[in-house]
Amino acid sequence: MNAAGAARSTSSPARIELAELIRLRPAGESLKIGALRVRALDAGGHLSRLKGRGVEFDESRPYQPGDDLRTMDWKVTARTGKPHTKVFREERDRPVILWLDLRRPMLFATRGVFKAVRAAQTAALVAWSAVANGDRLGGLIFSDREHVELRPRLGRRAALRVLRVISDTAFWDAPHAAAADQPHTLERLTRVARPGSQIFLLSDFRALDHSFERHLRQVARHSDVSLVHFFDPVERSLPPPGRYRVLAGNRSVAIDTGAAAERRAYRDRFLERRARLAKLARFPGVQLLECGTDMDPQKVLSARFAGR
Repeated sequence: MNAAGAARSTSSPARIELAELIRLRPAGESLKIGALRVRALDAGGHLSRLKGRGVEFDESRPYQPGDDLRTMDWKVTARTGKPHTKVFREERDRPVILWLDLRRPMLFATRGVFKAVRAAQTAALVAWSAVANGDRLGGLIFSDREHVELRPRLGRRAALRVLRVISDTAFWDAPHAAAADQPHTLERLTRVARPGSQIFLLSDFRALDHSFERHLRQVARHSDVSLVHFFDPVERSLPPPGRYRVLAGNRSVAIDTGAAAERRAYRDRFLERRARLAKLARFPGVQLLECGTDMDPQKVLSARFAGR
């Protein structure tokens, strides 16, 4: 099997196995996923790279003319009564963090595989790319009931640790309760992610609100963020009028697409969510990728990151 088709092969459209995620290693290593490398003018008028290989807080020192006001250490300034600025040093390796949504709405598809399966495959591709690039890998994986945080570490073992969590049966077989608070998990990410991180938010983003936007802005202030939106074709446009049975989680449900008004409302809800995501992607350091359940995530990633 070649790398380009690796992500399309899965033993089940409704769940993922660890062996399948491991088999994605050659496809992931073929990807050159780099940081956005956003450049901006600092206070002194010089171009400086604010994101990229990653920076780590080193110390606070008295403010000097020309220092970037965005690096002011307001806590020390308030405590001493004199302006201080934070000094950062480059890290040799960049933290790559996967924020993976495996809640009930992600366990759905009418074509291809479940959104959650595509998201898990995408996470594996990013993980193997990070290992090949010598970056540290961490993750925040959550469902309606489960929530696992993994601090960034180096090497193949770090990737296997993340992939074992993703493929754990607790995320795929356990009964699902009411939907978890997605913004809350993003707030947790603000505490895990260090400046200079490269973050992948993998979700269908069905719980977007102002708190999500606020936390996203906070994360993107010092990190590169990729919003990877997973959707099923039927979410974008309902099939022709009629009754259909679809698989959602471990349930088979019937949908009736005969009412024109309901079809328009369904389409409008999807378009509204996409418009909100597009608006979020206009934040500095944020980009949007879209992956349908019938699409190859390896091609989605390589199309966006080619030439970086």
